Amino acid sequence: MNPINVIQLLILAALWGGSFLFIRIGVADFGVAPLMALRVGIGALFLLSVLALRRPPRETLATLRARAWPLFVVGILNSAAPFCLFAYAELTLSAGVTSVINATTPLWGAVVAFLWLKDRLSTLRVVGLAIGFAGVLALVWDQVAASQGASTSATTTALAAGAALAATLLYGIAASYTKRHLMGVDSLMVAAGTMTGATIALVPFAIASWPTVAISWQSWGSVIALGIACTGIAYMLFFHLLAVAGPARAITVTFVIPIFGILWGALFLGEPVTLWMVKACATILVGTALATGVVKRLPFTGSRRQREA
Repeated sequence: MNPINVIQLLILAALWGGSFLFIRIGVADFGVAPLMALRVGIGALFLLSVLALRRPPRETLATLRARAWPLFVVGILNSAAPFCLFAYAELTLSAGVTSVINATTPLWGAVVAFLWLKDRLSTLRVVGLAIGFAGVLALVWDQVAASQGASTSATTTALAAGAALAATLLYGIAASYTKRHLMGVDSLMVAAGTMTGATIALVPFAIASWPTVAISWQSWGSVIALGIACTGIAYMLFFHLLAVAGPARAITVTFVIPIFGILWGALFLGEPVTLWMVKACATILVGTALATGVVKRLPFTGSRRQREA
């Protein structure tokens, strides 16, 4: 990965890390469904506009119609449902904590691929899964303990953490579903189609729960930033990295997102950053690196030839 690609990856991580900040700001005024419907709707318009500039509209419509159902399913699994679950979680959890839980997405992806697609899990990858989920438990336990004596109950905190974990599980299911049903479809087409499907799914819920009180300009700014920067532009950048650097390197953005999620929350919302949170984050990322095969072997094990020398 050349220096330009590294900079692009850092920008992408900053944008996706920033999404947790903007959700935290906007969800209190908009509510869960309206905020996320606006996010995916703005993102869909942005991506469809870019798609229209790159492909003939007739060809685009033909592909969207032919793949309408799988695109709709992935739109729910990969956008509509997990976005709403994260928004619900951030009614209680901080942006930083939620971004750390988001780092478990590759762990769930590995589990779902093993159960559904029969992908092989080496011993090292299984160890990585155990380490990663142990880090999650440590983080959630810390948040539940911190809620004791606060205005938020331990049960509410646990439910919020469970919602965030359920969101990452849906990401893992969506990845395997996409691999099975949308292989060979242009990635930009998939992004635009799934965002459109997510919008269709969320609009009725957004209308039914639209807020009756005035919405602050900060919340409007957050939803615009979510739709354009954290969804439209971020997806474009991610697909560019997939094309020029490959999936294995592009997915390393997962390891950087929590850094920006914690940083933005601390800088702009004054969220506390505890040593326990940092340790849990590091544990999750180590487990993710092992479970996804980014680390092929532990540095102290060496190769078989080296061990026998």
